[in-house]
Amino acid sequence: METLIHPSTFNLQVSQPETPFLRACYRLPTDYTPVWFMRQAGRYMAEYRAIREKYTLLEICFHPELAAEVTLQPVRALGVDAAIIFADILLPLIPLGVGLDFAAGEGPVVGRPVRTMEDVAALKPIHAETDLSYVLEAIRIVRGELKDTPLIGFCGAPFTVASYMIEGGSSRDFLKTKTLMVSAPHIWHALMEKLTQTLADYLGAQIRAGAQAVQVFDSWVGALSPQDYEKFVLPYSARLLRSVAHYRVPVIHFGVNTATLLPLMKRAGGDVIGLDWRLPLDEGWALLGNDVAVQGNLDPTVLFAPLPEIKQRIEDVLRRANGRPGHIFNLGHGILQHTPVDHVKAAVDMVHEYGH
Repeated sequence: METLIHPSTFNLQVSQPETPFLRACYRLPTDYTPVWFMRQAGRYMAEYRAIREKYTLLEICFHPELAAEVTLQPVRALGVDAAIIFADILLPLIPLGVGLDFAAGEGPVVGRPVRTMEDVAALKPIHAETDLSYVLEAIRIVRGELKDTPLIGFCGAPFTVASYMIEGGSSRDFLKTKTLMVSAPHIWHALMEKLTQTLADYLGAQIRAGAQAVQVFDSWVGALSPQDYEKFVLPYSARLLRSVAHYRVPVIHFGVNTATLLPLMKRAGGDVIGLDWRLPLDEGWALLGNDVAVQGNLDPTVLFAPLPEIKQRIEDVLRRANGRPGHIFNLGHGILQHTPVDHVKAAVDMVHEYGH
């Protein structure tokens, strides 16, 4: 069995960072609890909707100046403690040659799904510095604009990206993905080998372009049993996470509906493990142990509630964190489309106020 080296073994050798977000990633004390939100740049903001009236999502990604502007919008409006580059986890699918589009009301559509060994063999090699240069340029622009706010880069995890490629888009039951995994493991492993190398190159390129932390999104891995995760996914997630350890930047490992997978996700690696709202934060942290930071874990729908209820729910999350170094406040998943902006801003202020 492959020996897995936790990335924190390397990352904790860095000099102590000064911003609350980066300090929390390394489980260092902070003056207040840092907060940012997944999908904090998006359709709930009027500034973003104004840009979307003129450009598609992919067009924004392809134009670094637009992607940089969208990345900066929530930093200016909300006062969050970290920015995350505006991109999509499926952008590597375009140079891989399988096609990618976003159908209105349907989400991502993969033009040429990957389901056979011939499909895997037909995947084109990717060089992130050239094939995804627009993302890297957006990172450089944002870093030039930001002063004290760290920038997060990201990619999809091998399983989640593979599931889109196999299903041809979004899925509820992941039937095609799971069937391929257990019925044709040689095809599955060949695909995961290629994907893991591609994503490792992409993530490293983002760090070299200026990303000060990175997050790996395994959004749909909660569809798996622990046994299947350990056999078919963990080795590839571990390889991806380990591939950027030498850059000495914190790595966040995030998944949804992962209560049964948390110890295995920790084995795979990450300085910070993301928790969704289905498990109380203190219970999730207890499963993971004291040697890893955590991120989360407010239910995104709570931000639609009246402000007193939002405050009560936020305080509950923070009480469960109990002031321990290593907590980054976030949602359990991304901000939902029609979330009131003033509620998001109020949530940031509540976290900062309570954290003091």
